[in-house]
Amino acid sequence: MYKKDKLSVRAIERRDEIALEKWLSNPEVLAFYEGRDNPYDLQKVRADFYGNEPEVYKCIVEFDDVAIGYIQFYEICERTSNLTGYEEEVTYGLDQFIGEPNYWGKGIGTMLVQSMLNYLQQEKQVDVIILDPQVTNYRAIRCYEKCGFKRIKRLPAHEYHEGKYRDCWLMEYRTKSRRGNL
Repeated sequence: MYKKDKLSVRAIERRDEIALEKWLSNPEVLAFYEGRDNPYDLQKVRADFYGNEPEVYKCIVEFDDVAIGYIQFYEICERTSNLTGYEEEVTYGLDQFIGEPNYWGKGIGTMLVQSMLNYLQQEKQVDVIILDPQVTNYRAIRCYEKCGFKRIKRLPAHEYHEGKYRDCWLMEYRTKSRRGNL
């Protein structure tokens, strides 16, 4: 689907379920994705990642041909998101994580997000791309801001995570074609 230098993004395949289970049972990954109280086994991976959701593009991230993480993107609509106010623009949401600890802190997350921004602009003619990280996910927020995302508003009690509702940031990236229209 997408390849640039050492980074590639491809559609999820059945063979990826073992890697997803490994990543989604790692407490460090779960700290901001699904929750440490919600580890995955193969049955849960199969239910959550291989179900019938044609509007969500589920992908594996590879670096040097090694599967290292997951990214999904989807058009924002009532089926995919509870965020409103984007009905007049082509808007996509992103969720991602690097699951392999040996690849953390090397700039690959930034490379991944920048690559996905380019892909969504070129292939999907997207006007706006949004994210909603937890306000305490400082490393991810720093990555997103490096890529050009702006914090738009705080979303109080937006995500149920590890037994309580957590505040998140609504972050936006407006494509170059739309920035002049603000």
